[in-house]
Amino acid sequence: MKNVLMFLSQLFLLWAIYQLSSFIVGILHLPIPASVLGMILLYIFLSSGIIQIRYIEKSTSFLIRHLALFFVPFAVGLMNYAGLIKTSGMQLLLMIAGSTIIGLLITAGLTQSLSRREKERTHHEQSHSHSL
Repeated sequence: MKNVLMFLSQLFLLWAIYQLSSFIVGILHLPIPASVLGMILLYIFLSSGIIQIRYIEKSTSFLIRHLALFFVPFAVGLMNYAGLIKTSGMQLLLMIAGSTIIGLLITAGLTQSLSRREKERTHHEQSHSHSL
């Protein structure tokens, strides 16, 4: 029961961040989707220490494990656009491939930057503890 409550509270935290981003996008009329702003806010909260990874780890692991299920309705919906895919399929494929590559490059860059920062922080903490 404790694990279920922990999972639900973590899921609620993620939902609350999304709701905050939706509110901000609505109030400020930002030209970005609330989900993108939510990811930016989550990154800021995690990197600043406001939210620790352990606060969302179980729910995010579950969501990532079942990510494919979230795309099934999207894939079925594509069947309604067979004509568009026939006429503009190559352009769509190039845009999807390009945006995927850009997303992967950005993710790789962020991962390397965060890994480097973590190593520097760990090195700094170790050198600081040795000097005491």
